[in-house]
Amino acid sequence: MIILFQHVMNKSIIVFILFSCSIVTSGQDIQLPRPVKTGGMPLMEALSKRQSAREFANKKFDMQTLSDLLWAAYGFNREDKRVVPSSQNKQEIDVFVALAEGLYFYDAAADKLLLRAKGDFRKETGRQDYVSTAPLNLLYVADLNKASNRDAACMDCGFIAQNVYLFCASKGLACVVRGSIDKDALHKILNLTDKQEVLLAQTAGYPK
Repeated sequence: MIILFQHVMNKSIIVFILFSCSIVTSGQDIQLPRPVKTGGMPLMEALSKRQSAREFANKKFDMQTLSDLLWAAYGFNREDKRVVPSSQNKQEIDVFVALAEGLYFYDAAADKLLLRAKGDFRKETGRQDYVSTAPLNLLYVADLNKASNRDAACMDCGFIAQNVYLFCASKGLACVVRGSIDKDALHKILNLTDKQEVLLAQTAGYPK
């Protein structure tokens, strides 16, 4: 009787694990783990290792690494302030995340990825071959209704991209920021307003 009960329980656990995994991979909203905000490489070492890479291994990020990377990019390090500065604290940049499972909006306050479009849109995020197989492509979108001005939005976008570079250097990951993008196509895919503009893209992954 005990053996039968343990067998049933083991099967239930396996089913639960498979169900939990399917939530992450079926194109639904993704609840990220809390980012780890300690450790990492000393700043001067990370600066010395910062570089652009254009070859990426076909290997997905685990959820903790993804959460940590996104927090380093645009998370909150105080109640209402980000890890990057923004002109007049407008926080006018939105970060979108292209994974194999879908296209998401990064909700930093909730540590969550909100589904915008189900399916693999990685190849639509740039004109380079590697974007379609790299595990992660980030899109930086300015809300010009919130921005001090467009120049300020472009400057603020640069802070985010540099944080991603430094995080990747610290963790031994590869990344590259990209300006060669089809802004009109991405505008439609993301269903943006006429006051939102895709400024840059950035690819990250494991080195090949």
